[in-house]
Amino acid sequence: MPSVVGVSFLTFLLWLILGGDGALGYAFVTSMTVLVIACPCALGLATPISVMVAVGRAAQSGILIRKGEALQTAGKLNCIILDKTGTVTQGKPTVAKVLAFGDFDETTVLQLAASLESGSEHPLASSILAAAKEQDLKLDRIKQFKAVAGRGVMGLWQGKPVLFGNKTLMLEEQVAVAGYLPALKELSELGQTPMLLAVNAEIVGIVSVSDPIKTDSAEAVQALKNLGVRLIMVTGDNDITANAIAKQAGITEVKAQVLPEYKAAIVSELQRTGYCVGMVGDGINDAPALAQADVGMAIGGGTDVAIESADIVILQGSLLKVPEAMKLSSATLVNIKQNLLGAFFYNTISIPLAAGLFYPIFGVLLNPMIAGLAMAMSSVTVVSNANRLRWMKF
Repeated sequence: MPSVVGVSFLTFLLWLILGGDGALGYAFVTSMTVLVIACPCALGLATPISVMVAVGRAAQSGILIRKGEALQTAGKLNCIILDKTGTVTQGKPTVAKVLAFGDFDETTVLQLAASLESGSEHPLASSILAAAKEQDLKLDRIKQFKAVAGRGVMGLWQGKPVLFGNKTLMLEEQVAVAGYLPALKELSELGQTPMLLAVNAEIVGIVSVSDPIKTDSAEAVQALKNLGVRLIMVTGDNDITANAIAKQAGITEVKAQVLPEYKAAIVSELQRTGYCVGMVGDGINDAPALAQADVGMAIGGGTDVAIESADIVILQGSLLKVPEAMKLSSATLVNIKQNLLGAFFYNTISIPLAAGLFYPIFGVLLNPMIAGLAMAMSSVTVVSNANRLRWMKF
C-alpha cells in the first residue's frame, strides 16, 4: 500500500513537471488511474478465498476444519501418530472369549468383570457390559471402586479385593501370573485384548475382547505411506496385541503399553527432532496429544473432549480422510501461491501502464474506467482460481 501510494504521488509530480500543456490534468488522471488499477482487492482475497473454498470442499467430504491454520499445516505433516482403539480399529469391541479357573465358572467371571467395569469409562468396558446384558446377568455392587489409568480397575466384592485389568496391574498388586502367560500370548496373537480377573490375589478368569480393524484402515495406511509420511501406532494395549493389529493395517512402527499421559510426550519428542506431527485419536486419553500435535485430528464418533482438542474432525470416522485432508491442504497452499503470484504479476504489469510509461511511445493513456474494469477482473480471476478447489478429486 505505501509503495502504490508513493508511485501514484511520484506519477503526479513527474506529469506535473514534464507534462507540458495540460500537465495538471494528465497528473490527476494518471495518479488516480494508478490508485484504481492497483487497488489490492485481489491480494486481499488471495488467501481467505482459497481457505474458505477449501473448508467448504472438506466439509463436503466429511472433514470439518475447525482452524484455518490446520488446513495450511496438514499438507506439511511428515509424521502421523495413530491411536489404536476407535481409530485404526472399529472402536466397537466385543467379548471374544471367557476363561474360568478354580471354583469360578465362565458366567461368574463375566458377571464379576461386568460388575467392576460398570464404574469404568474405558471403551472396552462397554463390550463387557453388553455381553453381560445379553446373558441377563445381574451385576453385583462393588465397593471402593478405583480405576487405574492404563492398567485396569479394582474394588471390593463381598468383602474380597478384586482386580480386573492387564498383566501390569496384576504384577503391581503382587498377583502371580506366570502360569497364565501362554493363554495371554495365544489370545494376544489373535489380535484380541485379554484382561485378567483376580480375587484375593489369585487369578480366577480371563476375559478377552476383540476389536477388528476398520475395513479401510489398511488402504488409508498405504495412502499415507505413498505421501511419504512416517506412521506410528501408539496404544496402551500389550505388545503382542498391538503388533497383531498393526500388522493387519500395514503399520510397522508400534509403541505399546503407553500410559495416557505419555502420548503427548511422544508427540513433543518427535517435534523436537524436527518432525511436523499429526495426531489421530478419539478418546479422552488422546486429548493432550491432539492438543500438542501440529495438527490434531479427532474421529467424529469420539469423545467431546477429543473433538474440542482437535484442529480437524473426521466426521465419518474413516482414516482415508486423513490423506484426503493432507492433499487438500497441499492443493490449497498451491492455490494461494497462484493467487498471490497472479495478483503481484498483474500489478507489476498494470501500474507502469497506468502511470503512462508508454505514452511517449504510443501516445495513449489508460482510461480510469478501463483501469477500474481491469482491477475488478483481477479479483474475478482470483475468485475463479480459488473455486477450482470445489472440484478437486481425491
